[in-house]
Amino acid sequence: MIASACFGDVTCERELAGALVGRYGWNTLACQIVNPGLRYWFTPDRSAVVGFVEAGSAWVAAGEPVGPPAHVVAAAEAFAAAAARRRRRVIYFGAQASLAERLGALLPLARLAIGAQPVWDPRDWPALVACAASLRAQIGRARNKGVVVAPLPAERAAQHPEVRQCLTEWLATRGLPPMSFLVTPDVLAAPAGRRAFVARREGVVVAYLVATPVPARQGWLVEQIVRGQHAPNGVSELLIDAAMRALAAEGARWLTLGLTPLAQVSGAHTPEPPPAVRLLLGLLRAWGGRFYNFAGLEAFRARLHPQAWEPVYLLSYESRTSLATLYAVAGAFGGVAPPLFVGRALLRALR
Repeated sequence: MIASACFGDVTCERELAGALVGRYGWNTLACQIVNPGLRYWFTPDRSAVVGFVEAGSAWVAAGEPVGPPAHVVAAAEAFAAAAARRRRRVIYFGAQASLAERLGALLPLARLAIGAQPVWDPRDWPALVACAASLRAQIGRARNKGVVVAPLPAERAAQHPEVRQCLTEWLATRGLPPMSFLVTPDVLAAPAGRRAFVARREGVVVAYLVATPVPARQGWLVEQIVRGQHAPNGVSELLIDAAMRALAAEGARWLTLGLTPLAQVSGAHTPEPPPAVRLLLGLLRAWGGRFYNFAGLEAFRARLHPQAWEPVYLLSYESRTSLATLYAVAGAFGGVAPPLFVGRALLRALR
C-alpha cells in the first residue's frame, strides 16, 4: 500500500527509501539518500531505489542503487534507461568495486578512482589503540583537558543549542561555501537511525560526532565530526574512540570515516583518464588545499591506523571520464553552476 500511495509524495518516498536502506543498504552512502534535497527513482515494483540529483543534463546518483543484491545491476540498467528517456545521462558518485565490475562487464563504463575510504572492525579498535602510542597520546591529551564524551540521542542533539552553536562555529572555518548533495552540513536535520556522540568540557558541548548506519554490513559511517572553536586538540580522536567502543559493544562489525577525496590506494584499478581530466585532478591536489585540506584529511585518517583502504569510484556511461562528467558532479555538490560556486568560494576566501 505504501508503494502506491507514495507516487509524487516526497516525504512518503523518503520513508520508502529509508525502509529499503534499512534492509539492503550496503554502499557507504546508502543511508545518506534520506538526506533532504535528493530525488528518488524506484523500480516499477518498488523493490529498489536510487537517490539522485539533477545537474545539467545528468542524473548524479548517490552511491549505488539500493535493493536486493541480485537485482542491483538490473536496477542500475533500468535507471539509466529512465534517464535516457528524459534525455539525461547517469553518473554514480561513490560507487564501490563490486558495482563497477558488474556493470563494466555488461557495457562501456568509465571508472575513475576519486579516493578511498579507511575501514576498521570496531571490535579490534581497543587492541589497535593499545599498540599506537601517538593515537593514545592524542586521546589522552583531550582527556587531560577535561573533555568527556557521551552518547546523546540524535533527535535531542538536533535540537540542542550548544550542538547548533558548534555547527555554526565549525562552518565559519570552512574554506568552501556550504554545499549540498552528499555533504549537507546539517545531517542531524534527518536524525532517524543516526547516532550522536557529544564531547563536553566543563559541561559545555565543544564537539560532536554523527554516525550513520550501513545496515547490510553491520556497520557505520562516521558522517560528520564537528569541532567548535573551544575544542582542544585530540577531541576528534576521543570522539572516534568513544564511538568505536560503543558501536562495537552493540554488535558493529565494520566502520568507515567515509571518502577521503583524491587519496591514492593501490587497490584502485582504473583506466588512465584523458589528459584534461588528469590535469584537472593534479591541479586540485596541488592548489585545492586553500579551500579543502585534502592532504591533511588523508594524513589524519592514516594516523588512526585503518585496517584497510577501500577504493571509491565515479562511474559514467562513456568510454572515458569526460570533463563534462566532472562538471556535472561539481554542479551536484555546489547546487549551482560550477563557475558561480567557484566565484562564491573566491569571494569567501577574500573575506
